[in-house]
Amino acid sequence: MNLRTYAPVQRIVGVLLLFLSLGFVPPLLFAIFSADGTEIAFFVSLVFVAIAGLLMYLPVRSSRRELRIRDGFLVVVACWGAVCLAGALPFMLAIGASPADAVFESTSGITTTGATVFTGLDKMPISILWYRQQLQWMGGLGIIVLAVAILPMLRIGGMQVYKAEVTGPVKERRLTPRIAETAKALWLIYIGLTVICAAAYWAAGMNLFDAIGHSFSTVSTAGFSPHDASIGFFESALIEWLVVLFMFVASINFTLHFLALRQATAQVYLRDPELKLFVGLLLVVWALATVLLWQQHVFDDFWESTRHAVFQTVSYMTTTGYGTDAVYLWPGTLPLLLLLISALGGCAGATTGGFKIIRVYLLTKQGIRELKRLIHPRSVVPLKLGGRTLNQEVANAVWGFVSLYILCIVVLTLIVSGLEYDLVTAVSVVFSAMNNLGPALGEAGPHWGGLSDMTKWLMSFAMLLGRLEIFTILVLLTPTYWKH
Repeated sequence: MNLRTYAPVQRIVGVLLLFLSLGFVPPLLFAIFSADGTEIAFFVSLVFVAIAGLLMYLPVRSSRRELRIRDGFLVVVACWGAVCLAGALPFMLAIGASPADAVFESTSGITTTGATVFTGLDKMPISILWYRQQLQWMGGLGIIVLAVAILPMLRIGGMQVYKAEVTGPVKERRLTPRIAETAKALWLIYIGLTVICAAAYWAAGMNLFDAIGHSFSTVSTAGFSPHDASIGFFESALIEWLVVLFMFVASINFTLHFLALRQATAQVYLRDPELKLFVGLLLVVWALATVLLWQQHVFDDFWESTRHAVFQTVSYMTTTGYGTDAVYLWPGTLPLLLLLISALGGCAGATTGGFKIIRVYLLTKQGIRELKRLIHPRSVVPLKLGGRTLNQEVANAVWGFVSLYILCIVVLTLIVSGLEYDLVTAVSVVFSAMNNLGPALGEAGPHWGGLSDMTKWLMSFAMLLGRLEIFTILVLLTPTYWKH
């Protein structure tokens, strides 16, 4: 094996680690000014990760080999894996977390899953609390570019449906120019939305730290909170409705935000079939959840039932995972229903996890198409999206994703069940990790800290598997990829 073949990959990972080391500066400053005892931990993390980045970058800095589309798979997996591992260092050094706990928390933040193994958050050092929130926001930056620019070029992910005619047999051999241009535009929207969100939270009554921290986890649809009670800590209906609004906005395809701003019109939202289906599903589940909560007298009145129903419906379906109440303790099938809708996820091209609404839309259209063909066997029924005919390759990709998604869920559930967990716990943790949701049921209902180290390592892998759209990781496990 010629190691020079992977020089571009090594160079990119090295540069990414150097940038990540700069990410330790804000929590280090918090540690210094608050004197919370974590200064050395963040300084050592900064130095260690910076040195690791330099050791990877310097030997290949003069390499002139271009990055090919094929290399994209390895780049994506290597970058995300390296960041998740490096991001775990402060948790181990500052609060003595075990490697399993530290990597789990780091992976959960970077992949915007929001599952946590930590309790007593309200008493944790402020630098660690800031770092957790920052991890999600940084992960969201990467996910936006991953979802909109990188995965479609690899012919993976929901956004390939929108770009099918561009990304089909890709003729370009260089990745960087278009990605850099796209990233700049999308990051400006992401940062702008974060600033507006933080200002709204602050105006609604959060202190500045909470407002900024929760804006990080809302816009990234991640769900970490500096408080054990999550959004329920504030006991404010106004804050909850603002969180609902920003969770919804953050779960919309960011290319729609870009087009709406560039064209100065909201028509792009009204014309998008994926967004229409997303809103329709949210309304149906919200109504059903309200009725179930009211009938089972979980809350005192219909208004309270409506308020909690809309919050948790949007929180779960956008895979943010915030909480205003202990959903895992709710009676009946409602907790399971909320867990299942998290599999649908939000729109493609956003930071949400899950299956993506665009795939649900296409599967529905494909089902209707097959029914028509049964009635009229000789008819030609095209598969269309927003008036545009899609080729069969897109439909095949959707079915391929469905098959692998179900297979991964089943296999991981069987493995977790074999680790002596009940079926509810096993199914819920796998669903939550694969869909980058955060909350779970059963033994992981309150938090994930009570799970075994083996389960935490396995779920860390599941979070990456779900975030990178399954194919990106599994393709590296095939012998064909490593030939030639």
